[in-house]
Amino acid sequence: MAMTRIKKVKTKKEFDTVVDDFLTQGYRVSEEGNQTVMLQQQTWGSAGGHALWALLTVWWTCGIGNFGYAIYAHFDAPKVLVKLDDAKRRDADDEDDKE
Repeated sequence: MAMTRIKKVKTKKEFDTVVDDFLTQGYRVSEEGNQTVMLQQQTWGSAGGHALWALLTVWWTCGIGNFGYAIYAHFDAPKVLVKLDDAKRRDADDEDDKE
């Protein structure tokens, strides 16, 4: 299972820029919140991985092993959580809690 990376940003502008950069790199939005976006890379596996699975399993599974590898690679693709770390908002919340 792929681990989720966390990318913290300070401003809304930086948040939008980082999300746009990941979308340009081939990631897709899988979940979106007010201050967070979960991105997952779109992949069906590497060409080398498909070639290896084809060599090892095509005679016994008629390509089903290769299909299984593609599904596994798709759902186990790298994930990135982009999080807006708004220090001003946190400080304001802390002050409200003190009152």
